[in-house]
Amino acid sequence: MDGLSERQESLLAAVRTQGFVTIDAMARQFDVSAQSVRRDIIHLDQMGLLQRFHGGAGPVGGVGRLDYRQKQVLERDAKAGIGRRAADLIPPGASVFLDVGTTVEAVAAALAVRQGLRIFTSSLACAQVLIESGNDVFVFGGAVLGPDGSMGGETVLAGLRDTRFDFAVLGFSGVDSDGALMDYDAHKIAVKRTAASRSACVMAVGTSTKLARVALRRIIPAEDLQILVTDKVADQGEAMRQGGVEVIAAA
Repeated sequence: MDGLSERQESLLAAVRTQGFVTIDAMARQFDVSAQSVRRDIIHLDQMGLLQRFHGGAGPVGGVGRLDYRQKQVLERDAKAGIGRRAADLIPPGASVFLDVGTTVEAVAAALAVRQGLRIFTSSLACAQVLIESGNDVFVFGGAVLGPDGSMGGETVLAGLRDTRFDFAVLGFSGVDSDGALMDYDAHKIAVKRTAASRSACVMAVGTSTKLARVALRRIIPAEDLQILVTDKVADQGEAMRQGGVEVIAAA
């Protein structure tokens, strides 16, 4: 490809093959500094040949969904900040449902230093984070849906329908044009919807990059969402705020 160095061409090839690459991994592969790889990614992003993310790069337009391992790498500081801010909104003694996803796991980590909560989850990863917290932790058992440790199926849904929560903390993958939360997996969406219907307050947590995306299926409309906690308010977040959602920026 004209105008690109051999390393930049190799970087593009890695993105096409893997769907996502980290700066650290590419620096080791090319035996160069992380800053050198970062400059390459910035250059290729400016040329429209890939999409720059915090900590790495992926295909333009987010073509292809990132897997769980890749999501764990992306925007870790932003997710930690969101987790702490969301946890601050949950009072002592509350009953809380924690959904699946790396941002919700950050909420779990922030709640793990708290006491006196009743925490319910369909996420094995969240349960693992909370196992020594001293809080009452309940896992809705069912079929394991993926490497993120999410549980689903009728057993989970039945447990959710029999329980009332003060808060449901939901992850999401995108936002529709009218502010509805969106995701991909129908089984996970069924869990999210049922938990939301059984909660006094529905709180969505996600980085601002998700506010600029759409996903495959709608989870709940904006009017069924009370709080959105993100790292910074993008345009879609401002539109949700105007629609009555309390949008809180952790940054």
